[in-house]
Amino acid sequence: MPLYKRITPNQHSFVYIWKIDESLDELLNKIQLKPESQERVDGMKSIQHQRGFLSVRMLLAAAGYSDFDLFYDEEGKPHLKDGKHISITHSFSYSGIIVSDENVGIDIEMQREKIEIIAHKFLKYEFEYTSEADYVRMLTVIWGAKEAIYKMFPPRGLSFKDHIKVIPFKIGDQAGRAWAHFEEVAQKYQLEWLEFDGYTCVYSSEEGL
Repeated sequence: MPLYKRITPNQHSFVYIWKIDESLDELLNKIQLKPESQERVDGMKSIQHQRGFLSVRMLLAAAGYSDFDLFYDEEGKPHLKDGKHISITHSFSYSGIIVSDENVGIDIEMQREKIEIIAHKFLKYEFEYTSEADYVRMLTVIWGAKEAIYKMFPPRGLSFKDHIKVIPFKIGDQAGRAWAHFEEVAQKYQLEWLEFDGYTCVYSSEEGL
């Protein structure tokens, strides 16, 4: 499948989304991997995870990079060798990356009713404004926003429920704001999201970009 979507949130950030409909062999034949990446793929027990991992490398190529340009720090956060920021996500049939000059985060989630069961684990402040009519969709945006921010936020121990607040929004806004406050670090974030084929993609940046 060619690139599904390319979005330009601002002049120095780019979002790429891939629809994963290739077989594992098709993806392997299209990508050259570093030895350590090949070992990681070979060690994955799930074909779905293997395809997700490889589709991210297809997105890197679409953005002008390769697997050799990507590395992870000791905290597990991805980086690009040219100094640009990158965040990575994949969920079932879709994967995504965001590349920027600034700190950014991205998350893709399938919209599923089971998210209602775990809402109490990541919602606190947000219970005050969630709409029953769009409950699953709103929960998915909130979860995606908190996941994207978590990927950006430095300290370990950050709690989705207690330390990140998503400011009230309506599902059709497709943009919003959030706060994260943990220990000595406090930061405002800008959020944007889109929905497609029963999925929600949320990407975040530090406010002021």
